[in-house]
Amino acid sequence: MSEIKRLVWNEVAPQGAKALYGIHHYITTATGLPHEMIHLVFLRVSQINGCAHCIDLHTRDLLKTMPFEKVALVPVWAEVPHLFPDQYRAALAWAEEVTLVSETHASDEAYAAASEAFAPKDLVDLTITIAAMNAFNRLGAPFRLPVQVKT
Repeated sequence: MSEIKRLVWNEVAPQGAKALYGIHHYITTATGLPHEMIHLVFLRVSQINGCAHCIDLHTRDLLKTMPFEKVALVPVWAEVPHLFPDQYRAALAWAEEVTLVSETHASDEAYAAASEAFAPKDLVDLTITIAAMNAFNRLGAPFRLPVQVKT
């Protein structure tokens, strides 16, 4: 079965891409969030959304600072709490809550837990990080951005 060739979204809409990459630049250069945490959140959100390109990309990013064994267990992070610091676990929990907002409705309990773990500015920046990755996934998955992995 041949796959339909999909558009390269950032070539078709370069101004839109520039705007979205501007948010990414803010996240990675102007927040107080640790870079490893940012990439951990990027990866978990991408796993939930099933964006192969972003999973591939952010797995590679995380492997620069995190051992393979930890990266492999990101989908089940709550079952291995000893592997991730408290604030990373709080970020992952909030990432799941916000990514699945149509199901969770960003519950008061989840908000309270995230608010306890992060200063107000960091919580907003974390939520922007989650929202941005969801936006990238909603472009990467439908337009089938390629992965680096080759067989």
